[in-house]
Amino acid sequence: MVELKHSAALEKLRSYIDAQDYALNDRLPPERELAETLGLTRSTLRNAMSVLESEGQVWRQVGRGTFIGARSVINLTEVRYLSSITRPEEISDARLIIEPELARLAALNAVASDLRELRHCIRRCRSATDWRLFEAWDNRFHYAVAVATRNKLLMTVFETLNAVRRSHVWQTVRKTTGPTRNYPTLNEHNVIYEAIKRRDPGASADAMRAHLASVRERLILRAAAQSEQTRGRQEPADGTDQDSSGKA
Repeated sequence: MVELKHSAALEKLRSYIDAQDYALNDRLPPERELAETLGLTRSTLRNAMSVLESEGQVWRQVGRGTFIGARSVINLTEVRYLSSITRPEEISDARLIIEPELARLAALNAVASDLRELRHCIRRCRSATDWRLFEAWDNRFHYAVAVATRNKLLMTVFETLNAVRRSHVWQTVRKTTGPTRNYPTLNEHNVIYEAIKRRDPGASADAMRAHLASVRERLILRAAAQSEQTRGRQEPADGTDQDSSGKA
């Protein structure tokens, strides 16, 4: 009976979190408020939170609260340094080496809660109406793949890579306010999820590799197009060559 009660409380908590638009490291409501919202005792809520924390779905800190995702253990000073010496192309190379292998391991070790989280991220990406929200859920999808490896060291490696990636963006301007319904990433995420769900490590790695190669190609093409537009605006109307000072 007690086990059934805790199971019901856990599902209530999962459903509540799934229904919110939380991004990585967003803070949940205070324990007292959340317990009242869910109709749970604080003790039962703590037990449910402990399960989610063990899965890497949330992390807690005394005096600060409960946050979405696993506790970050990366050194932010080191991240800033790595970002200062790393080019976007190098970040893409690192992702292409590391993330397919994370997907491979996720196919072997993922549990039911990992698959739920991946599905949830896919749904949120599809429903995102602007790029900021889409990118938050895209980031959370890739983080969920890392969590599904059940390997804390690899999760830390991913967190470091991801922190450098997020602090070192490609300087491009998008033509739309948000992703279109046929935006390639949406289907690519689904292919990765299906391979992990089938417990197919080879297909999972291949799907992640294809996705990251696709992302890289789109970024390069967008950056090149923007660079071309910038050069076009800087050229004089009569086509006269200019030196670097802007003088004819």
